[in-house]
Formats: sequence, structure tokens, C-alpha cells
Amino acid sequence: MFHRLIKPSFSNSFFLFGARGTGKTTWLEGHLPGAHVIDLLEDRWETRYQRSADQLKADLEALHPRPEWVVIDEVQKVPKLLDTVHQLIEKKRWRFALTGSSARKLKRGGANLLAGRAFEYRLFPLTSVELGKNFVLDDVLNWGSLPKIFSLDALDRADFLRAYASTYLREEILQEQLVRNGVAFRQFLEVAAQENGKTLNFTKIGRDVGVDVKTAQTFFQILEDTLVGFFLPAFHRSTRKSVRQQPKFYLFDLGVKRALQSALNEQLTPRTSGYGDAFEHFVIGEVLRLNHYARSDWNLFYYQTHAGGALDLVLHRGKRTVAVEIKSTDRVDEVEVRRMARVAEGIRSTQRFFVSNDTVASEREGVRCVHWRSFLEWLRAA
Repeated sequence: MFHRLIKPSFSNSFFLFGARGTGKTTWLEGHLPGAHVIDLLEDRWETRYQRSADQLKADLEALHPRPEWVVIDEVQKVPKLLDTVHQLIEKKRWRFALTGSSARKLKRGGANLLAGRAFEYRLFPLTSVELGKNFVLDDVLNWGSLPKIFSLDALDRADFLRAYASTYLREEILQEQLVRNGVAFRQFLEVAAQENGKTLNFTKIGRDVGVDVKTAQTFFQILEDTLVGFFLPAFHRSTRKSVRQQPKFYLFDLGVKRALQSALNEQLTPRTSGYGDAFEHFVIGEVLRLNHYARSDWNLFYYQTHAGGALDLVLHRGKRTVAVEIKSTDRVDEVEVRRMARVAEGIRSTQRFFVSNDTVASEREGVRCVHWRSFLEWLRAA
């Protein structure tokens, strides 16, 4: 069992959101021993509470002795339960840990999100920090870092990721009735993997999938709401202008992304564009996860000029704006550093990092050139 970085408060009920397979149930079993568990993925529980959400109150009051915690897994399966949970928290002082892999179904169903009576946390695939000595960069770039991956050999890893992509992403999202056009959505998933890390052109994507622009945008929103992807918006000091520019989109796990591309049999090779793209995806994913776990409140963006200059990542918080360029090279190129410095001037950055696999730190043109591990250490302390 890996030591996870998430640190919720156990003095209060809480939601624990995360995509399927990120280890929510395992983590709760380790931290809330003796909790009464209701797994709504089991038909008996889903059927019981779909018939009557009030039945939960009667079931819990029949427990003797009263458990310290009640865990409800995949609460989005029966959103009406949250009204009963609300009452039990308010009137009976019960404590709940509520897991979910689809915030969309809760939001769209008008579910009671407990108005601050339950804190909200997220669990992601494993970070390099959590993996510790088990971390191997090339393995994570090829297979991702869902916890299950690390108990499997190479053949089983591929089968697991294919099953995840087909069974969960292609089928269960459809069964949850989050999309109406199942054929188009299945095609869209492969296109979304191909467009991973690129500035989104919704018109082109819609044309490729055979849907209109609005439906293409909705499909991406579904992936974000089911926690299997995230948008990286464009940075501009004017929020209004930033919103007008198209975002980038990243899937939540490198292995799942490669499964959707049917690329699991193709080993990533250093010094290729595919390897560089995967490395960029990896670093941005690490920043997103560590920022969330540390509650650092950095806002994440990318930046692109009309002339074609770009920054892979911009971190913004208060008066601080950090420009970040990400390259998989093991030797920093001075020309690229100078180019990055010129682009960073456009956002009046307070700090600039050139992040790579080069183990020798240096500073050039006001840019700190550091190994990716050193950058993540800076991030956790910032």
C-alpha cells in the first residue's frame, strides 16, 4: 500500500472524489477501519436505496454499536441519498465519507452537496512522490500510474488499461446516461486522446466525430466532470481575454490516454516527439496533483503568443506569475532557454523555470534550469 499525500480532516464528513481506479476505497479502508461501508456499485445497495433513500436512516439506526464512520462508495449512483445524509449529519451527528467518480451526475441531478457540511477532496493516480523508490519515469510515461498497474506485469498492464478504456470509459459513462449519442462518444474518446495536450479546435473535432461544436464541447466537459480529464486554460492578465482563447485538455492518466490511442504496444523512445509530449503531460499532471494535495491554490494555465511563442505552463497566484517550459531533454539547450525568456517577458513573470531531465542546475537569462524533481520540490514548498 502506497503512502498517499491526501490529508483530509477527520473531524468532519467529507466527499472524496476521483476517477475509478485511483484507490479511493483502498485508502478509506486503511484510514477508517471499522467503518460501515455501503458500496453502491453492488446492485443490492443501489436497488435498495433507489427505491427509498430514507431507508438509509433506518438501516443505520439499526446498527449496534453505532459505527464512528459510514462510507458510501460511488454516491452519484443514488444522489437522493444525500438528503438523508444531510439530515443525519445535522440532527444525529453522524460522520460520512462519501466517494464519487462523477461530479457531473450530482450537479446535473440537483443533488444536495451538503452546503459545506462535508469537505471536498480529490484523489488522483499516484504521484512520483507517493511512488518513491517504485517510481521509474519511462514506466510511468508508458503505463501511467493508476495503483493497480504496480501489481501487474507488462502483459497484464496492457489488458488492464484496455479494459479500463473500453469497459469504463466507453460503456459505463454511456450506462450512466451522461451522453445520448453513444456511437459518436466512442469515436470521440479516441480523438480526445489524439488531441491530448493540444489547443482544442472544437469545430474540427466535432467534424471528425460527426457532431456539432456544442456537442463536442459537451463531450469534453463530460470527461472533466467524470474526473478523467482536465482543461488547461490560456493565460492572459485579463480574465475576460483568457476565457476567449481555447483551452488545452489533458487526460488524467498517461496509461489510459495511450490505451485510448491503441498505442500500448508502441514503446515510447527518448528524443522523440511522442516521448516529449508524454513527459510534458507527466510534469503538468504532477503539478496539478501536488498543488491540490498541498492546497497551494496555484491556478494553472498555458500561454501562447500571436507570433507562435509559447509556455507549456503558467502558475498564477496573487501577485506571483511563474513561467514554466518543459522539455524531456537531458541537456539544456541555451537557444531554447533564451527563446523561453523572451516569451516569459510577455506575461511579466516573477519567476521562470526551464524544467527538464538535465541533472545539472543552472541559471541563464533569468531562467532557472532545473531537473523536474527539483522543480516539484520547489512547488511543494512554494
